Amino acid sequence: MSEWKQYKRKGLSEMRPYLPGEDVSHVSISDVDVQNGSPKEGDMIARNPKNHADLWLVAKKYFEENLEPV
Repeated sequence: MSEWKQYKRKGLSEMRPYLPGEDVSHVSISDVDVQNGSPKEGDMIARNPKNHADLWLVAKKYFEENLEPV
């Protein structure tokens, strides 16, 4: 297995808040996030700026620790 390295983002991320009760059947959510109760209020939905159909959930804690508005 190769070793882990750190990388920093080159561009901006497009995200919006998860709305409690919304249909997220088209959003990728990791098993770990599901086990932690996501989707839940405070989570964010991210999208690929070049493919708006490519959506994934960003957990509230990760978002708050790693991202900020521009």
